[in-house]
Parts: sequence; structure tokens; C-alpha cells
Amino acid sequence: MSVPVKNTLLFLVVFGLIAATGVTSSWNVALGIVNMGLISAIMALGVNMQWGYAGLFNVGVMGFVALGGLGSVIVAMPPVGEAWAAGGLRVLLGLALGVASIAAAVLAWTRMAPGRARAAALIAILVVGFIIFRRVFDGGVAEVEAINPASTGYLGGLGLPVLFSWPVGGLLAAGAAWFVGKTALGLRSDYLAIATLGIAEIIIAVLKNEDWLSRGVKNVIGIPRPVPYEIDLQNSPAFVDRMTAWGFDPVTASSITVKLAYSGLFLAVLLALLWLAQAALASPWGRMMRAIRDNEVAAEAMGKDVTRRHLQVFILGSAICGIAGAMMTTLDGQLTPGTYQPLRFTFLIWVMVIVGGSGNNFGAILGGFLIWYLWVQAEPFGQILVGAITSGMPEGSWLKAHLLDSAAHMRLLTMGVILLLVLRFSPRGLIPER
Repeated sequence: MSVPVKNTLLFLVVFGLIAATGVTSSWNVALGIVNMGLISAIMALGVNMQWGYAGLFNVGVMGFVALGGLGSVIVAMPPVGEAWAAGGLRVLLGLALGVASIAAAVLAWTRMAPGRARAAALIAILVVGFIIFRRVFDGGVAEVEAINPASTGYLGGLGLPVLFSWPVGGLLAAGAAWFVGKTALGLRSDYLAIATLGIAEIIIAVLKNEDWLSRGVKNVIGIPRPVPYEIDLQNSPAFVDRMTAWGFDPVTASSITVKLAYSGLFLAVLLALLWLAQAALASPWGRMMRAIRDNEVAAEAMGKDVTRRHLQVFILGSAICGIAGAMMTTLDGQLTPGTYQPLRFTFLIWVMVIVGGSGNNFGAILGGFLIWYLWVQAEPFGQILVGAITSGMPEGSWLKAHLLDSAAHMRLLTMGVILLLVLRFSPRGLIPER
């Protein structure tokens, strides 16, 4: 069997499984899997650029995805006028003073001669700058968060169309990636892993605690949609008449229509990113990145700036994860910082890349759809399996109760088994790098 035929069959099998879910269960469920599969495929594409192209081990995917979600809030949510009037400018002034203090410390460190005077000046600038920053910033934050904290209590956003938030989310993630990369790239790979994990936890902690920015654990709800609301379609006589004439229930048809609209938007973004990623991989830049990945010493001996190229690809991959994070927040219609967990947004994305095929963009996309399908369906399948196993056991049996309670964790077992099987029988992934 030729490679193109094999790869095509793999995609057909995955989409066949999703279609079977629509036939046997619900098309709403199937389209939900498709939409999150598209977003997961984009995340896997970003991680694949970092690991598959350059061998960079990023275990902070969760943080870059969360920054993309924050981009949706900053861009799409309407500004809270009362909060801005109460303390918005003071918050911005405090942030500006903090940045100015850091810049002054860096300037003093670079311009002054080494010695005690430089150390004393650096400490004085940082201490005084921190005191001034906290005095200005904390007062503004308290004033902002006191404005109707049950429903707002934050500054809000710019009130722009939510589609603009997708590239903004990518830019926020790229900025964080630049900071991490400038700090950790050029060191050993384990230092990069530690740095990315640390920055991801810091980002989540900020989102959970800085209510003036993202309402913290109170969540931001009601993020505007780029597609119609189901209730609006159900109240449209033209839509109801058309669906009724075609023999569909208008309520179910409205939900399916909205999901199809999201699928079209997400598919367009995925195809555009795939085309750009494939073009980059086939370009001299892509060949250079693979050469650096395979032998950094040889590439550096040929005059390549390894650290700079690593920074480039690290920023690009993180930006793609940020775009996917903004898309996911748009799909959910809310930002919930408490749901950003490493299991979902780091480990699962890495499983997608490894199972699909590291270094192959089509493999990353296949892994995104396959692993997300298994992640969603493992729990109901596990309940059916455990129910069949325990059907002959007596009622009240401790073993039966234990197995039934453990059925909810079948998805974790499934991910581990799938990963082990692929690493054993196809260690380069289902669609390996050519």
C-alpha cells in the first residue's frame, strides 16, 4: 500500500468513527467533536512546529493557550465604563511605572561599570520602583474591582469583533514565548522544559487572581460570537419554515447550523495554517531547522545561529497555540481560568503529536482528531465495557462498585494504552516524517 493511500485511509477511518457517533448518538455530539478536533489539531500543529521541526520540548502549552483565551476577552468584551472611570487610568499608570522601573534597572546594569556602585544602584532602582508601582497599581485595582464585582469588577475589553481576537491571542502568546525563549533557549533542553512549565503556571495564576484583568475564578461569560445564536435562529420565521419544510426539528437544526458555522471558520484557519506550515517546511528555512534539530553542532559549524532560529520557531509554534486558545474561548463563549489544566492542554496535545507523527503536519492533524475523539468517547465506552464485565457480579459487591466508580477514569487509561501501542508498533507515529 502506498503512503498517500495509507494516510488517506487513516483520515477516513477517523472521520468514519466521528460520523458513526453522529448516526448512533447525535449529530450535535459529532459536530462538537469535529469543532474541538479542529482546535486541537491547530494546537498540535503549533507543538509539532516546535518539537517536530526543531526538537524544542515545550511543556507549557497550557499557558500559551490561556493567553489566547485572554485575547478574546481583551478584544471582544465591551469596556466597563464605570471601572475605567474609577481606576482604569491608575492601573495603566501603575503598569507603566513597573515597566519603567525594570527598564531603568536594565539600563543601569548595562551602562554602569561593574562594582558595588552598580549593585547598589540596581537594588535602589528596583526597591523604589517596586514601592511606587505597588502604591499606584494596588489602589487602581481596588477601585476597579469594587465596581459591581458580581457581574463585572474588571476593565472589560475593546468591544471589537471577536474574530480580531484570534490574531491578538496569537500575538500575546508570541510575546510570552519571546520572553521565555530569550531566557531559556540556548541552554539544555531540560531547562527549557522547566521554564515553559513555570511560565504556564504563572500565567494561570495571574488569570485566576487578577480580577481587574480577567475576573479571576468568577469567569468572564457572554463573549460575543462570530456566528448566530441558536435562539435567534429559532425565532426566525424564515429559518423555522425552511427547516420544517425539509423535515427537521427547528431546535435541533439551529444547534447543528451554529456548529457547522463554527466548523467552517475553524477549518478555514486550519487549512491556512497548514498551507503556511507546509510551505515553511519545504523551504530552505525548514530544511535548516531540521538540520539544526538533527545536529546542532554541525549546523553551528556551518554558520547557523542556532539560538536565534530556535527562538523563531518557538515563537511561531506558541503563536499558533495562542490562536487556538482564542478560538476555543470563542467557541465556549466564556473564559474560565480554573479549567486550564496541564492534563488537557499539555499532555493531551503532546499525545496527539506523538501518536499522529512528530515532524509531519498531517500526522499532527490526524492525531488531533483521533485523540480528541478517543478522549470524548472513552468514558461512555468505558461505562459500557465495565457494565458488561460487572453484569454477572452480585449486587452490593465491593469489586462491582469499585469498577463502576472507576469507569469515569477510562479516558486516562485509554490515553496511556494508545500511547504505549503506538510507541511499540509505530514509534514514529501513524503518519511519520518523510
